Amino acid sequence: MPSPLYRSDADRFVPGVLTVGPWSPDAQHGGPVSALLAGAVESVPAPVPMQVVRLTVELLRPVPLLPLTVTTSVTRPGKKVQLVDASLTADGTEVARARGLRIRVADVDVPEQEASPPSPGLPTPDSGRDHGPRRTAFADALDLRFVKGSWDELGPVTLWSRLLVPVVDVETPSQLQRVVAAADFGNGVSRIVDFDSHVFINADLTVALSRLPAGDWIGFDVVTRLSGHGYGQAESLIFDAEGPVGRAIQSLFVDRR
Repeated sequence: MPSPLYRSDADRFVPGVLTVGPWSPDAQHGGPVSALLAGAVESVPAPVPMQVVRLTVELLRPVPLLPLTVTTSVTRPGKKVQLVDASLTADGTEVARARGLRIRVADVDVPEQEASPPSPGLPTPDSGRDHGPRRTAFADALDLRFVKGSWDELGPVTLWSRLLVPVVDVETPSQLQRVVAAADFGNGVSRIVDFDSHVFINADLTVALSRLPAGDWIGFDVVTRLSGHGYGQAESLIFDAEGPVGRAIQSLFVDRR
């Protein structure tokens, strides 16, 4: 069994080596943090079957490589729509928080819908394999296959992603966890400035889904846009083999080194 991103220790989650991010050897990547918070939101009991259709993660400060504690609360109860909050603390300091919007799940007749734009074909064993520089240990936790662009190129990219390790212990990751873990790569893979000259750190991540993706492979069509005033945005169209499933947005702090 591959090493998980986190190991549970009583009521805490101990980060592993694969959680390290690109900006500091002492801080975690936003992907593992987002996946951990997504699992916490999903684990809160609901009065009826419900699905998280939007998750916003706010990265309040660099998340250290220390044991983490997660607390949750239902801030908007209901049987049709709920808001669930999760807070992540390290050594008593809140480092990240998330808010999930949950909607009840029920069979409802809807018209046939055409997938537009169509998804590129799923990767073959060797297609689009990433051979570029891996600036974060977390990249080793995923199989990334580029359809357009690469780690080495600046500009928009299209890629497939498959999470290779559990998020916590030996638990199978949920589809939401697979999505948010990879969505936090958006600003890095679609950058339009170089790592050596600029920082472009996302302060948040919002994922909104029209449906859950099917299968392990989840695709992203990503573009970064910078304002020239020290901030910007990375936007991803999320898809699976059948077509689009949602979008992800990251708000970026931008500066020269």
